Amino acid sequence: MLKQMGGNMKYPEDFINNIICGDCLTIMRQMPDECLDLVVTSPPYNLKNSTGNGMKDGRGSLWKKSSLRDGAYTTHDDNMPYPEYIKWQRNSLTEMMRLIKDDGAIFYNHKWRVQKGLMQDRREIIQGFPVRQIIIWNRKTRINFNQGYFAPQFEVIYVIAKRNFKLVKGATALGDVWEFLAEKNNPHPAPFPVALIERIISSTHAKTILDPFSGSGTTAIAALNLNRNYIGIDISPEYCESAKNRIMNSELTRIYD
Repeated sequence: MLKQMGGNMKYPEDFINNIICGDCLTIMRQMPDECLDLVVTSPPYNLKNSTGNGMKDGRGSLWKKSSLRDGAYTTHDDNMPYPEYIKWQRNSLTEMMRLIKDDGAIFYNHKWRVQKGLMQDRREIIQGFPVRQIIIWNRKTRINFNQGYFAPQFEVIYVIAKRNFKLVKGATALGDVWEFLAEKNNPHPAPFPVALIERIISSTHAKTILDPFSGSGTTAIAALNLNRNYIGIDISPEYCESAKNRIMNSELTRIYD
């Protein structure tokens, strides 16, 4: 279930239904072309490279109090120069595109934000990729430290799809604005709600799902709940251990329910 990255990892035995601890680009490059059906992920947002969200002066209380924050930042400080961050994310998306099959898709969650008074809509990251749709995820939460704009309460999920990607019957009626409360009972400072990921996965025919920024393992848990396979990657040993424990507890709950 939990693997440290090694130089001789073999697909699929070292990947399927495992959380792999290491750099996502290095690990994805060890995987063969078109071996996945779906990617569901939310990368680090580069929050510490920000002029107005409270991370630099300690106002970001959720992150400040997170028991895992310091551990995560020993391996990724979330404070890249923006051009470097864009290059990293575009390289990551390029690898994800290589890995998904001709009927696969990437559900790429990111957050628009204001930087130096101007909106960053992540266009520089997703430009040139086949973005088919944008889903608005209404988190129903409002945190704002800036007097210059209204409190943001939504994030976006870019649906980056290959030519033959199709939803399952009935999923087209869901619409493109989804309301899911942010998960609170999770030590990770920015976790996906399990129900959100279950909606994404259950709307597709995917059998094997990758999350290359797996954090606390929510995508893995959602995949298992739906009897699908998962691959999780994260650079933080603390997050990988947390994901392993959450997955084990989730599996025990399913057995004894």
